[in-house]
Amino acid sequence: MTNRRSWHPRLCFLLLLATACGQPVPSSSSPGSSPSPSPGPQTVAVTTVVSARISRELMLPGELTAYQEVMLSPKVSGFLERIEVDRGSVVRRGALLAQLSAPELGLRRVGEEADTEGARARRVEAEARVGSARAQRLAAEAQLAAAEATYRRLRGAAQVPGVIAGNELEQARYQVEAETARVAALRALEEAAAAQRAAAAEGETGASATAKAARVTEDYLRIVAPFDGIITERLAHPGRLVHPTDALLRLQQVTRLRLTVAVPEGEVARVPIGQSVRFSVPAFPGETFTGTIARPASAVNPTTRTMPVELDVLNPDRRLAPGMFPQVSWPASRTQPSLLVPPSAVAVTTERSFVVRLRDGKAEWVDVRKGIAHRLDGTDLIEVFGPLVSGETLALRGTDELRPGTALLPRTPPPR
Repeated sequence: MTNRRSWHPRLCFLLLLATACGQPVPSSSSPGSSPSPSPGPQTVAVTTVVSARISRELMLPGELTAYQEVMLSPKVSGFLERIEVDRGSVVRRGALLAQLSAPELGLRRVGEEADTEGARARRVEAEARVGSARAQRLAAEAQLAAAEATYRRLRGAAQVPGVIAGNELEQARYQVEAETARVAALRALEEAAAAQRAAAAEGETGASATAKAARVTEDYLRIVAPFDGIITERLAHPGRLVHPTDALLRLQQVTRLRLTVAVPEGEVARVPIGQSVRFSVPAFPGETFTGTIARPASAVNPTTRTMPVELDVLNPDRRLAPGMFPQVSWPASRTQPSLLVPPSAVAVTTERSFVVRLRDGKAEWVDVRKGIAHRLDGTDLIEVFGPLVSGETLALRGTDELRPGTALLPRTPPPR
């Protein structure tokens, strides 16, 4: 028992010593083994960035409205005597559409005209007084001149003693003073008469203006067409008491229409004023109409991100009608040439969209933003915006597997 206990520790020690002094197992990385070869350039199909002007037509919804439209209402209150038109009536500017009656307006006009006649009579009477005062003043001035001449002659003769009595000279001087006072009084009377004539003239002018206003107000009982058009709605009938807040008729000018189109923000950089645009309406399938771009709003709606643009549409035969919703073939073109690449060249991830550009034989990611699709010479391409130049070489298939810096060997794909 004693020998077995002492032999077991010695056996373990010998086994550990043999393991520590043993030769290691050779490995593949040990000296003398051949190294693994490094990967070569990856061959990829390539394409070229193309520059071209994009011109296309967008199908945009529009709305036709009357070139001019008005709801006709009376300017004064009154009873509707008659209406000369109905829905669909074609009218000319100035044509009588409706007639109202309001007796109090006629009485007011008669009274104002009578006041005008009275004011005119007072002005004529004042002018007569001015004429009479002027005649009296002129006669008094003539008498004053004669008295002054007599006084000067007597004063000259009085220089010789005993020729003229002193009392006679004094009477002549008093006569001059009396005539002078009389002329002054008549001149003041003439001025007063002139002031009365001016007041009478102003009164006549005021009365005439009031009478004219009464006549104009009475003319408001006639409702006439403000422009050529067609009656599209009738809202009242004879016998009704109407007020200025009541609409009677709707008048629209339909021989010329407005076509309003909401142009997307991306297409408002160039709105060719004066260019003809084609459109169609559901009422005439297969038929095309034209309008002329006339009035862009020059402001983008912040809610819809569109700009309203108005087109003028001639409609002499009245086939088109306000309220129609046409489809407009809107001309869209870039102001500058666009860069185009195959759609497969654009890689899209959750974080970015990019193309793989070949520069110095290595892959380089270039962030781009996609535009509109375009077909050029029978090839489907897509517009891209980014730091690219026409003629640069891209991988035909953009993918994030082509990491930046990867060595690439370009291969031109065979023509289709």
